Amino acid sequence: MGKIIVIVAPSGSGKSTLLTKIKNKFPELCESVSYTTRSKRPGEEHGKHYFFINQKEFLKMRNSGEFLEWALVHGDYKGTSKKFVQEQLDLGTPLIFDLDVQGADFFKQAFPKLAKVIFISPPSLTELEKRLRNRKTESEESIQLRLRNAREELGRMNDYDYNILNDDIDKAYDELVRIISDILER
Repeated sequence: MGKIIVIVAPSGSGKSTLLTKIKNKFPELCESVSYTTRSKRPGEEHGKHYFFINQKEFLKMRNSGEFLEWALVHGDYKGTSKKFVQEQLDLGTPLIFDLDVQGADFFKQAFPKLAKVIFISPPSLTELEKRLRNRKTESEESIQLRLRNAREELGRMNDYDYNILNDDIDKAYDELVRIISDILER
C-alpha cells in the first residue's frame, strides 16, 4: 500500500514553489493532478498542473462518482480522480497532493493511517497579501476572496500532522524535506 502526503496552505503561501523543489528532490513521489474549472494561469499546462475542464464537464464527472473528493474553492471546482489514486496506492506508490483544507480533511478521514497532512503557513496576512499582489495573476475580487479564505484556513493550521512556517523559503524547504523523508521511511 502506498503513502499519501498532503500539502495544504493558503493561496500565496509558497506552496507551489516548495512543491516544485520537493518533486525534484523526491522523484519517487507521484503527484496527483487535480481537475479544475478555473482558468489557466500563464505557464500552466493542461494535464501537468491541472486538468482544466469546464463546469459542465466537472459536474458530469462529479455526478458519475469519478472524484474521490471535490470542493468549490475560491469560486471554482476542484477534484481528485478516484481511479488514479486507487491505482497508485495498489502499486505502492507514494502520492503527494496539493489540496485545500477541505481536501485535506477528506483525506484524513478517508485514509486515517495513510494520509499525513503538512500545513504551510505564511509569516503574516500582510505578507500573504503582498505575495498575492506580486503574482499579478488575480483580480482584486479574487485577492480579497483568497485573503478571507486564508483567515479561515490559518485558524485550522494546528489540525494537521505538521505545520511549517514559510518565512524563509530555504528554511521551509529544509523542514519539508526532513518531514517527507521521515514519512517515506516509515
